[in-house]
Amino acid sequence: MASDRFPTHTGADLPGPRGSATPYRMTVTTTLPHAEAVALADGRLASWLKEEGCEEPPPTPGTIVGEPGRHPAAERLRLGDRILLDRDQGPLRGGAASGRYDRRRLRTPAPHGTRQLTLTVATAAGGPTWVRLEAETHSTGSGVRTPCRVPVPDLARTLLPLLDATDGPAAVHPGPKVVTAGEVDDLIDELCDPERRLPTVVASVPVNQPLDEWVERVVRPLCRQLPGLATAYVLDAEARVGFNVALEYHSVYGGAVRTYLPEVDPASRQDGARHPVLVRGRIEEDVRRAAAMIAREPRRLAADLPLPPTLAAVPVLRVTAAPPTPPGGQEAALAREERQDRAEQQARADELERVRHTLRQERQDRREVRETHEGRLRSAARALTGRHCTAAAPGSAARAAQPAGPSDPEGKPGTFTELMARLGEFPLLSFTGDQKAALALDELRCAGAGWARLTWDGLTALQEYAEAAVRGAARGDFKQWCEHTPDGCHHFPPRKAVRGESRTVFSHTKWKRERMLPVPEFVDASRRAFMGAHLRIGGGRTAPRLHYLDDCSGSGRIYVGYIGLHLTNTRTN
Repeated sequence: MASDRFPTHTGADLPGPRGSATPYRMTVTTTLPHAEAVALADGRLASWLKEEGCEEPPPTPGTIVGEPGRHPAAERLRLGDRILLDRDQGPLRGGAASGRYDRRRLRTPAPHGTRQLTLTVATAAGGPTWVRLEAETHSTGSGVRTPCRVPVPDLARTLLPLLDATDGPAAVHPGPKVVTAGEVDDLIDELCDPERRLPTVVASVPVNQPLDEWVERVVRPLCRQLPGLATAYVLDAEARVGFNVALEYHSVYGGAVRTYLPEVDPASRQDGARHPVLVRGRIEEDVRRAAAMIAREPRRLAADLPLPPTLAAVPVLRVTAAPPTPPGGQEAALAREERQDRAEQQARADELERVRHTLRQERQDRREVRETHEGRLRSAARALTGRHCTAAAPGSAARAAQPAGPSDPEGKPGTFTELMARLGEFPLLSFTGDQKAALALDELRCAGAGWARLTWDGLTALQEYAEAAVRGAARGDFKQWCEHTPDGCHHFPPRKAVRGESRTVFSHTKWKRERMLPVPEFVDASRRAFMGAHLRIGGGRTAPRLHYLDDCSGSGRIYVGYIGLHLTNTRTN
């Protein structure tokens, strides 16, 4: 069969696990009437069967003449060698008023097993028409190598545009859609809408790349595994600026792609960490592998989401009659088909229990995270209050030498304690290091308020540089920015901005390890990166340093991994 239709997979993205492949599950709605949606689905299915050289199925029977409340029993059609089509229809169970469903299940042969495609259309009174498409592979033995996942069925790609499929407020496209500046507000509303069930993937375009070329060369291949599992968008240059200004904690820049899970909270910095980012470097290194990485979370969510009530009211498929089989093979064929039916029913029951367990666990995890976070905030508030009280209290000579006032007339912090508490004022800077090294600077008599204020100047300049860099307007690195600071921006002395460490430091294992500082996993899989670039805070052998990683071209941020006394080198040794 064709490559996107249940292909036999080979390649690097299929390491050869044994057992069943991860199934594909699409759940969308359509504004089309129930009968029209079923007719479209039947038409596409019949066309596909004809292309595969199978017999075209006869028209589906309606209700029994003279008995409008009754529907014919499920029927099984044999359309070719080991090709079975099961069809049933009827009322929804559980007393769903005026609800009905139509279902098609197609089984085709696969190496060492059977491919199964199930399409269900269900409508309850007063509600939308739900369409669910499931594709899975049933292996005949546990020792058989199978693909990691069932690919997106060709039927999904062709049905989505015909159905005008939606997920809550969002249109579900078969491919990525370009967003302009005038459409940014609609996209943000879509991300924040509580009715959204599917993830939304938003791609940015590097400033030095034409939009159309980047979409065709990178974004479309990247979204090849997403139809029916997520909606995908590409921000043009103007849209990117407006989007990132509005969502400062959920931004996406420089060719990176971000997956926005349901329930986005744009005002929460903590919520931003919930929505994974794949940076440009990882994408261009291997687009096919990156596509698999991006599809992993949408596919997991599709498998774990509970069915909407309308689809949950569809009864389990039971085929009551089978077509005649050749003499001598009828009993074995019936037994085999019955075993497959029972396996499907058990799989559905297991899936329901797994979903319930997952939901309970997720609710518990969210509650524990929220309680832990609130506890940390309270502890931090108490600790911060205690430090300020100690600084002003008699009997502490070291702290009494520090300025008691928190800021100077220009609003700069007078201590590192206050500086660390105000890092949230720099939305494009992320501090990833240990605060203890910075807070310890307040203990030094020689520090005064100058070190904290100079550090604040450096952070302010880094923030302004980052704002320009993500727009492609920085015209160089941070040192060049300091040498040619634009009018209206804060100036930081160029001699205090150092691009990297010396070759001696880089080649010295222990010294280099000190500068391997924390970064998020989406920046580097090891969660560490070498931060040779630094700012000199004060002079002398042990004067403080601020080490950072400029990732504006990737994740659109600068990561500050260390603020503290000079790390080890030839002069401090």
